[in-house]
Amino acid sequence: MNNILNLKKYSNSQSNQTWAQPEQNNRELKAVKITSFTRDELNHILTVYGRKVVTGEWRDYAVDTLKDRAIFSVYRKCNELPQYTIHKLPKLKSRGKMYQITGSDGRVLKRGSELPLMLKILDKNKSKYRII
Repeated sequence: MNNILNLKKYSNSQSNQTWAQPEQNNRELKAVKITSFTRDELNHILTVYGRKVVTGEWRDYAVDTLKDRAIFSVYRKCNELPQYTIHKLPKLKSRGKMYQITGSDGRVLKRGSELPLMLKILDKNKSKYRII
């Protein structure tokens, strides 16, 4: 009733090598560094997010971590495009533009080096601000 299938017959030689050398694969995975938000940065962002959820303006969010940037996206409804995205770009830290907030149309609303000051643009009425 039970059939035993030998998987070695069906695999190619490359996959056998990667299975035979797991410590080399682990070193390669550790070499890939991913940019992410720190705990303090997430606390600042989630404080603003919580206030907007209570008022009913925002309902969902997503966090993406990539090699060169981290992105926090805010959604009005879960099936739409993000209303705002907050980017962390460590390669622009020397220029003082590590954080960037973009609108739903892709325009950059604000750039800067201090996240709490940047997030004030999301708390207030956006019609007062000039898009840069």
